[in-house]
Amino acid sequence: MTTRVGPTEFTTRLASCAAGAMLLTLTSICLAGGANKTVDWPRVGFDYAGTRFSPLSQIDSNTVGRLGLAWTYDLESTRGVEATPVVVNGVMYVTAPWAVVHALDARTGRRIWIYDPKSPRESGWKACCDVVNRGVAVADGRVYVGSLDGRLVAINAATGRKLWEKDTRVDHAHNITVTSAPYVIRDTVIIGNGGGEYGVRGYVSAFSAKSGALKWRWFVTPGDPSKPYEDESQARAARTWDASEKYWVNGGGGAVWNSMAIDPELGLVYFGTGNGSPWSRAKRSPAGGDNLYIASVVALDIETGKYVWHYQENPGDDADLDSCADPILADLKIGGSVRKVLLHAPKNGFFYILDRKTGEFISAKNFAPQNWDRGFDKQGRPIEAPRQSMNVKSFEPVPGPNGAHNWQSMSFSPRTGLAYFPSQHLPQALTDDPSWTGQGSYKSGGPMQLMGGVGWNVAVNLSAGAEKPFGRLVAWDPQKQQEAWSADLGAPFNGGTLVTGGSLVFQGTAGAKFKAYDAANGRLLWESPVGSGVIAAPMTYAIDSRQYVSVAVGWGGVYGESHRHSEFKTHGTVYTFAAGGTAKMPAFTPYTLGPLISGVKYDPKDVPAGTALYVSNCVVCHGVPAVDRGGSIPNLAYANREYIENLNSVLFDGLFAHLGMPSFKGKFNAAQVEQLKAFIQGTADAVRTSPAK
Repeated sequence: MTTRVGPTEFTTRLASCAAGAMLLTLTSICLAGGANKTVDWPRVGFDYAGTRFSPLSQIDSNTVGRLGLAWTYDLESTRGVEATPVVVNGVMYVTAPWAVVHALDARTGRRIWIYDPKSPRESGWKACCDVVNRGVAVADGRVYVGSLDGRLVAINAATGRKLWEKDTRVDHAHNITVTSAPYVIRDTVIIGNGGGEYGVRGYVSAFSAKSGALKWRWFVTPGDPSKPYEDESQARAARTWDASEKYWVNGGGGAVWNSMAIDPELGLVYFGTGNGSPWSRAKRSPAGGDNLYIASVVALDIETGKYVWHYQENPGDDADLDSCADPILADLKIGGSVRKVLLHAPKNGFFYILDRKTGEFISAKNFAPQNWDRGFDKQGRPIEAPRQSMNVKSFEPVPGPNGAHNWQSMSFSPRTGLAYFPSQHLPQALTDDPSWTGQGSYKSGGPMQLMGGVGWNVAVNLSAGAEKPFGRLVAWDPQKQQEAWSADLGAPFNGGTLVTGGSLVFQGTAGAKFKAYDAANGRLLWESPVGSGVIAAPMTYAIDSRQYVSVAVGWGGVYGESHRHSEFKTHGTVYTFAAGGTAKMPAFTPYTLGPLISGVKYDPKDVPAGTALYVSNCVVCHGVPAVDRGGSIPNLAYANREYIENLNSVLFDGLFAHLGMPSFKGKFNAAQVEQLKAFIQGTADAVRTSPAK
């Protein structure tokens, strides 16, 4: 017989018993006795609260050293893998880039079916930060996935056959995408949208899980004030924007592009919202204002989509400090009583505790260096530090636009009372872009606008910052609002975390390692090489009384497109480990840089114009020639000479459209292609002859 215990039962029992004793009970429920015990990982965040805590404890500090590879599965992908696998009824569902869904036998890794929603590959450039997907939702025999081009698709979980699909985009004039996992509760599927760099208006949509019919939609930022607002929350938000710059035309922003959490008892869904669009506050809303509801945590009624509360973490954000990091729900003893709280560690470097019933600010403390805040007033509003205006000189915000903690998943253990997440710093300086006069104001051959040639709408220019980058794994004590321990990872952009009842924290790294730490003290207990840098979070499950730990690996994402910290470029792969595993590790594909390009003829006078074209169209994907090393997308300074000499064929003939590269036919002329060649070869020559540091 098979006994299945889900996270709802765990949550109920945890709420009614002492935490320590309950954990022992849960462990015995999971894996003790003669029956075949199975414990699923039914959601990307494990439970509705998004804790990414599994009570499984067969693998603990005493047995983790026996972990070996149980099986691997090739996702047949070369771009960023950001999905946490879901396991239901012995089947693993995991997404590759382009939202391709793979169903596998969770015992062996054997393929059951593949479903490709067939997002147009030639439109991959419409996603700012790689053609990624963060996973699926599974309920009542259906698998739900969001496609890169904005569709929500329901799939038969047994056969992989499409049941229905709905276009979630509110308009087709903007580059609206979906990269997040959907969330299902009862007959409601909830999903957000991406596109904050492209001037979109953020929103959340809810559909019938059975039929796909739209149930409700809530917008993060207000629309055209000449038309009726969708609800009172939009009318209230409009009062915090300067209408003189027509924010509804230039986008507004606030895209809901990452995770959510759900409290079924309160009937609320929680999520963080993205940056304002454009990034520059001075350009977006010159007269100031908080620009609700960007850079906020928001709670909506699950059944109606009605606004319930919000807390804005960065009023009037102007440094791309999204609040889209995972929210986690927990019950914590604060001030002598147990409170229902929401835990959040967003890009701005602070760890927040909010009352999840009311949105009341309880406390916040920075977990990373920061220079934007001097404290909080009695209502929890941040007191911004004064700084020079970006349009006077460049300003280096700390954290920078990549954040002190980006989207990579946080976990929380009721056993240790600690939250675990990757922290980082990537220094960048920002300057307001004087050439930006509104969405679509970039003109080919004109002044450079950061990725303006492919539709970005940020109104700032970026340059390298002066500070040293870093990456760490942080264990944070929410009750004390202080770091419990940390582990130096060297490089930034490491993977999300999993914490277990065996008191272990699992995490993959940018350096292509998969590691296990003691959750209480941070001692490194085990590690294994994997074939690429890791950005996704691991998960764990049990079948037939055996615990497995899995992680989907594939380097990429907004940083990994153009940077790397490992010497491998292996296909996206699911690695699954178990005690006593003896499977053979697949061969890793080495990443090697060839010699710097040489011999391409160019006129040095073309380099400045080529620089502007490159920054406006290429730099986020390909990086700075000869300075960056390339990530999931090649650095062009290390390309074959023939490739650059025939750049017009690449740009105009769609040779790499199947990989997501846009066509520049009709956008560049022959002279501009020569200017791009000059910049690429000229930069390589300059780096080659510069003194070694």
